[in-house]
Amino acid sequence: MRLLAFLGLFLSLALAAPEEVAREAVARWLKGELSPRLEEVLKAPPEEVPKLLERYALFPPPPKGLSVNLEGAKVEGSRVAFAAALGEEVGEVVVVLEGERVRRVFFRPEGLGLPAYLLTPLAGWGFVLLSLFWTLLLFQTSPFRAWLLEALALVRAHKGLYLFTNLFLYGLFALGALLAYGMPELARAMQVLFAGALEAIGLEKALGQGLPVLAGVIFYWNFSQGLFLTGLVPALFLGLPVLLLNALRYFAFGFALSPALMGGAFWLHFPTLLLELQAYILVTFGGLLLLAKTARGEGYGKGLRALLLSFYLGAYFLLLAAWYEAWEVGLL
Repeated sequence: MRLLAFLGLFLSLALAAPEEVAREAVARWLKGELSPRLEEVLKAPPEEVPKLLERYALFPPPPKGLSVNLEGAKVEGSRVAFAAALGEEVGEVVVVLEGERVRRVFFRPEGLGLPAYLLTPLAGWGFVLLSLFWTLLLFQTSPFRAWLLEALALVRAHKGLYLFTNLFLYGLFALGALLAYGMPELARAMQVLFAGALEAIGLEKALGQGLPVLAGVIFYWNFSQGLFLTGLVPALFLGLPVLLLNALRYFAFGFALSPALMGGAFWLHFPTLLLELQAYILVTFGGLLLLAKTARGEGYGKGLRALLLSFYLGAYFLLLAAWYEAWEVGLL
């Protein structure tokens, strides 16, 4: 009986350990002991800046006024979450552990995470049906096929502008990838920053849920945040905002996803990059067409139709990219 009682006590302590480690980490994080301060970055010698940026990505400073309930922790594998609030906005502070080492701490507002329904098998099968239905209609007499043909005709009719957009944005990606060879530590810090942004939305929850669920989540995020919110919306303002935004995005992507960091895995990921980046190029091309048609007096309406057709074609590229990337993640 004493042995059983001892084992029970040991087990309870072992189970409580992650919560205690996480609780201590959150307390230190709230005091500012884990996040780098701005003056540290400004005063640091150049060789120390990448480490400080990486630390900033892993432990972003807590928002002012954030309150955290350190009781009732929710443990999910290597992640421990505590309920938190920022004024009227609720969310959670997430601590990511590697054994007893704290790897990351961040605040995730409730609205930032993925919708729970996307992580269900039903949503996965829904994405399968959407993919099959959309692809099938491209080979049938339907509005889906008509829009595809009109979008391709638009590209052919303005191949000079389309070629310029490709060369400009893919060129910035290549420039960033080349510069990463000379600044690998800074590029690695940028990579950690990107990974932290994806982890903050809860993308890791889709891993292990099956290929269709993961593909659907990837498509949802790239379509809603990449193609629509930071693609179509700025393109509506006569194209130039989306061109500038994507110029920064492509350079940063090239810097963080360079073969200098990824090695041979870069070529496995290359089809994903080609398809996803082409989707954003298409919406940028559409925005520039909107600018050109409006400037030539053809009217904002005609330019808007060109933009929407480019957006539609880009969305199908993202659909193909989502299936390949989900397969790639499963393979790795």
